[in-house]
Amino acid sequence: MRSKVTEEGVILPRQWFPGVEEVEIRREKDRVVVQPVRPDDPIMELGRHPITTDVDDASLNHDRYLYNG
Repeated sequence: MRSKVTEEGVILPRQWFPGVEEVEIRREKDRVVVQPVRPDDPIMELGRHPITTDVDDASLNHDRYLYNG
């Protein structure tokens, strides 16, 4: 597909983005990349804010501390 660049820029067809509410647009050298923004996944936040504790083997024996108190 080719598109004319107007004063407003370029319009992309909506059907290219089914179910997408937001996109990230960035320029990489001679390319323009349009990438869907996915909702944040809470699992990706795990480990971002570690705590300090008196336990030195929590990463090795985490099941023991999580489930057995």
